[in-house]
This record gives sequence, C-alpha cells and structure tokens, in this order.
Amino acid sequence: MKLIVGLGNKGKEYDKTRHNIGFMAVDIIADSYNIKIDKKKFDGLYNKININNEQIIFLKPQKYINLSGDVIKKYLDYFKIEIKDLLIIHDDLDIEIGKFKIKKSGSSGGHNGLKNIEVNLKTRNYNRIKIGISNNKNIDTVNYVLGTLTKEEQIKLDNVLNIMPELFNDYLNISFDNLMNKYNKKN
Repeated sequence: MKLIVGLGNKGKEYDKTRHNIGFMAVDIIADSYNIKIDKKKFDGLYNKININNEQIIFLKPQKYINLSGDVIKKYLDYFKIEIKDLLIIHDDLDIEIGKFKIKKSGSSGGHNGLKNIEVNLKTRNYNRIKIGISNNKNIDTVNYVLGTLTKEEQIKLDNVLNIMPELFNDYLNISFDNLMNKYNKKN
C-alpha cells in the first residue's frame, strides 16, 4: 500500500496559490485514474484505488499546511503504511517555476509543512517531489507563497503538472533511484 500526499491549504481562497501546488499535482494524478479525492477521514480528503494489485491512497490534508504531518501520521498508522511507501508532493521556493526535483530525503528548506512532517514522522527520509514556485525576494515570503499564480506562472506550472500522471505511473513501476535518474536529468 502507498500513500501519495499533495500538500496545500484547505479553503477556496487558497485554490490557485503557489502553496497549493501539491494539491494540484495529486488532483491531476487522481483525475488520470478517473477518481476524485473526496472522502473524509482524519482531517483529510482521500480516495483509494487499486493499481497493479496494490492499494494506493491519494491524500490532501485538510489542516493548514503547517500541520500536514499530523494528518499524514494518522493515515500511515491507520492503514499501516511504511514510510518508504510515502510520497509527498509540495511546492519549493528554491526551484524555478516550471521545474521540479525528485528526492529521497532532505531538509525542510524552511517549508513549514515539511517541518511538521519531520516532527511527526521523526525522520527526513521520505520520498518527495518538489515543484518549483521560484522566489520573489521583493515580496514577503508568506504573502508570496499564499499569493495567486500569475497567468505566466500557471502556464509554466501546467507544463509540470501535465507530466505528473506519467511520472506517477513510472513511480509505481520502477525503482525510486531510476525514477530520480529519469526525471531529474530531463528536468
């Protein structure tokens, strides 16, 4: 069983913000399997699907992003999912918009959602897809990440989001090292 988590903030006012790229990515992957992430449990919206005889849970935590780890931990414990089978998709200020990076571990990089995940899981070693949102040093960081994407940014982001279903299919079928080699070199 695998747990695929998109990070974001609940509420309509955050739908098209930079900080909700994780929600957007997990939605596009779920859409490729014709499922909606609309069931409620443990402060999260989720849905399950069986792919290649393996249960896959898609999750969008419904606490604010800085409390995402609380929700993720409940899902891991309840469904008895190992951390090696967890994939977090999130925004990253240090990566240019229109780019992404796949990693096995790393620091939070100042991302409060990742900090909370590290506290709850007691490790930095979990798989992640970091989707770039760039960084505008002229705007306060909180205002920037909670700001709405511009049309130009959305076009660049759509190019990344459109890759996510294919990337996810590869995630299910090849080793994580091979996944990183394949996509980090392209990107």
